[in-house]
Amino acid sequence: MLFGVIAVLYLAREILIPLAFALILTFVLSPVVALLQRSRMGRAPAVVVTILLTIAAAGGVAWVIAIQLVDIAKELPTYRQNIQNKMEALRVPTKGPLGLAANSLREIAREFSSPEAPTPDRGLPPQNRKQRTVPGTPGLPLDVQIVQKPADDLDYLRNFVPSVFRPLGLAGLVLIFTVFMLIKKSDLRHRLFRLVGLGQINITTQALDDAAKRVSRFLLMQVLVNGGFGTLLGFGLYWIGVPNPALWGALAALLRIVPYAGTMVAAALPIALSLAAFNNWLPPLLVFLLFACLELMVANVVEPWLYGSNTGISSLALLVAAVFWTVLWGPAGLILSTPLTVCVVVLGRYVPQLSFLHILLGDEEVLGAEAQLYQRLLAMDQPEAHAIVERFLKAQPLMALYDSVLIPALSLAEQDRHKGAIDTTREEFFFLSITEMIIELSDYQPALDSSQVEEGAPESAAAERPSATILCVAANDRADEVTSAMLAQVLEHAGHRALSLPLARASHAELLALIEKRPDDVICISALPPYAFPPARTMCKLIRERFPKIKLVIGVWGFSGDTEKAKARFERALPDKLFTSLAQAVEQIQELARLKES
Repeated sequence: MLFGVIAVLYLAREILIPLAFALILTFVLSPVVALLQRSRMGRAPAVVVTILLTIAAAGGVAWVIAIQLVDIAKELPTYRQNIQNKMEALRVPTKGPLGLAANSLREIAREFSSPEAPTPDRGLPPQNRKQRTVPGTPGLPLDVQIVQKPADDLDYLRNFVPSVFRPLGLAGLVLIFTVFMLIKKSDLRHRLFRLVGLGQINITTQALDDAAKRVSRFLLMQVLVNGGFGTLLGFGLYWIGVPNPALWGALAALLRIVPYAGTMVAAALPIALSLAAFNNWLPPLLVFLLFACLELMVANVVEPWLYGSNTGISSLALLVAAVFWTVLWGPAGLILSTPLTVCVVVLGRYVPQLSFLHILLGDEEVLGAEAQLYQRLLAMDQPEAHAIVERFLKAQPLMALYDSVLIPALSLAEQDRHKGAIDTTREEFFFLSITEMIIELSDYQPALDSSQVEEGAPESAAAERPSATILCVAANDRADEVTSAMLAQVLEHAGHRALSLPLARASHAELLALIEKRPDDVICISALPPYAFPPARTMCKLIRERFPKIKLVIGVWGFSGDTEKAKARFERALPDKLFTSLAQAVEQIQELARLKES
């Protein structure tokens, strides 16, 4: 289907190109038509007035630019001496190493370009010089030159008419499409809704509004950026002393509508004029540096920031789209590349079958921090994994890092481990890296507000430190042990006494003996899906049978189901609390600790 659509776009480009230009003009001129309609003007007269104003403005700008270009062309003969001096300066010297190398290259080229002398045929006897050539005997081949007939007025007219009338015909077709789209805007919208189906009115409305807003914002940003570029360029050229600086600034603003190629053309014109108008090389160099600095700043800083955030397209996708539409539709595709790609991205956002377009071309984050961390650790790239954690901690607290990044990454690893999709080496590296991160974050201190420092919040929290100890126990495997260590760490940061028991160092008998010595503590069992409930239920049953009155809570990290139904799965070994995140665990454990003290 994708290749079929591309083939249709290519084969029907003679109709689709003016239709696309007309659609963009409809987006631009619709607010003007709506403004005229508010002044009690009919739809058709408002469209006609808008089109006439647009033609008049475009024609006026083109006429002024053409007049100034003709004036510059008239002044070019006065720059003849400057041009001749610069051509003389650019000639290759005849002396020195560079001159010797140039002379050698000329000699080699002359040897290869000169015709080789004919060799006499050894099979024939030598001919007597006094003997005349037989009239029928062919002599040496003669050079033949084809001289074309000088073009007359008819030939000139035949070549001139297509080159002029083809763009005029394209512009006329665009205007006709634009007029009908503006007049029949409501009817076209209704037909589109009927075409996609009445059940898709909501999605179609959202897609049309989204595309219109993004295209309008892009065109507005393009006008502002190109206008600012032309203004700065005009002031710079005026400071350098280039003739007609306002003209070159206006041309640069207009030509930058054409991505990439327009800037080069806009730069070539004033550079060529500065070469002809000035005696020395400094002004052309300054003009080149002015263009280079402005283009680097705008193309690498301003446009990615403004266009990417307003169009929803990544910077790389803008470049790829420009190449794609240029190959497909030529220069017209280069001009239309960004608006058309905006429509394609919006289509991929609202049509599930085309969601890959939004993923490939959009600028939104498609891979969460947890997936990025897991992927980097699978690739054994520990520095990049630490960089992901550090970037997250700049905007979010430690508990959010554990709940939103580390625990989901552990869950992804557990799913692959149970499916047998992860090898032993990568599994060991993953768990060692996660454990090292947790140890390094044990001394993490979030930035405190000035009010907290003045009121002595840490001292008051330490004074209200509960006397009960929270004993964090892993339900089954190594992932449960890591989450148990996370819970103990965040409880310590919250002012609780917490102790995490590693599975390798404590058996069930040792665990029960420890609980028997500290009956007032709170027991928290950590379990990580996908296989969290069976081992957690076994551990909970073991503790309940021995200590029926002890406070027992269960943490099933990342569980998204109903917690009340999940608690019922523990049957007689019903826990006091069941929570699914560390933030919820800290809050509810604090309540349990206060109840025990009271």
